[in-house]
Amino acid sequence: MFDYIIVGAGFAGSVIAERIASQLNKKVLVIDKRDHIGGNCYDHFDKNGILIHRYGPHLFHTDNKRVFEYLSQFTGWLNYHHKVLAFVDGQNIPVPFNLNSIRLLFPDKQASLLEEKLIAKFGYGKKVPILELRKEEDRDLKFLSDFIYEKVFASYTSKQWGCKPEDISPSVTARVPVHISRDDRYFQDRYQVIPEQGYTKIFEGLLAHNNISLLLKTNYKEIMKINPESGKIKLLNSPFNGQLIFTGMIDEFFDFRFGQLPYRSLQFSLTNFAKKSYQPATTVNYPNDYDFTRITEFKKLTGQESDTTTIVKEFPQDYDPNDPQKNVPYYPFFKHENIEKYEQYKLHSLQFKNISFVGRLAEFRYYDMDDIVERALKLFQSDF
Repeated sequence: MFDYIIVGAGFAGSVIAERIASQLNKKVLVIDKRDHIGGNCYDHFDKNGILIHRYGPHLFHTDNKRVFEYLSQFTGWLNYHHKVLAFVDGQNIPVPFNLNSIRLLFPDKQASLLEEKLIAKFGYGKKVPILELRKEEDRDLKFLSDFIYEKVFASYTSKQWGCKPEDISPSVTARVPVHISRDDRYFQDRYQVIPEQGYTKIFEGLLAHNNISLLLKTNYKEIMKINPESGKIKLLNSPFNGQLIFTGMIDEFFDFRFGQLPYRSLQFSLTNFAKKSYQPATTVNYPNDYDFTRITEFKKLTGQESDTTTIVKEFPQDYDPNDPQKNVPYYPFFKHENIEKYEQYKLHSLQFKNISFVGRLAEFRYYDMDDIVERALKLFQSDF
């Protein structure tokens, strides 16, 4: 009945399903263990009528025109430039840390000196990873880098990842640099938008083709048998000779034969308040205070008008597959030894020509939304 089976209805699986169905005119079965499509990008209206992102805020931003135009087939857009504040020393300052943050935290004379030295050293408009800034020997820049590290970066990273910044991959720590500019926007990409009717509507469009069948609330292992040596697949006890695209955890797929890969999980605490506004920005980070890392107010993200407002607090935690409160893997945990273990899985996976692995969990790497859409489009173009 099917030419392709795709495990996972997030961006990776849904984009590939749409391409196969519309461009190859082939039959596709998409399986997901959740009761909804969209993966972690899933959004819906809560009981108070507020459009919320169930798995934390998702901000679409990209410089990739191809990706933007592809997704524009399935949604209209609302222009949105994300701004984030961090609660530091009793006041809210812009993050990523920039020249405006300096002006808010330090006396004018000291702030001017720090600005001048930063611009002279790195140039206006540059982005500098905090661990690189900490290597500076200049007394004033060292003072500033130590301040940013301790007050803005280290504690937040410790809560988010459960370790010091130095203990994780530089690819992670470089994601939130110091901006030598007065641009308070969290991103500087060409396209910064929110889907006009929400993310779930995009996935409904991606999966609407008549060639696509969708099976939710289903663990793929309940209906499929995969021989770990030959790669032969049975679907409902009948041989399946098509292609499998897998977007879940690669270590789980191979029954942890090289050991379990570590991930970080999250807990979300949602609250509705009988007021029009809760906080001064869409997202406020709390690097040093409380157990949660940030609070997001959804109305400020979507521009929705309502007499009440819904917020979400995020509590990072270790992933535990045996704990129903911790068994959702959100982020691969990037440390050297973990990456080496993943490489074993990757090398092993290459022997199966009928199985493709794509996505954050399947490739054990961090993808932004635009990155994974681009990855899926390229995989379709090259392999199918």
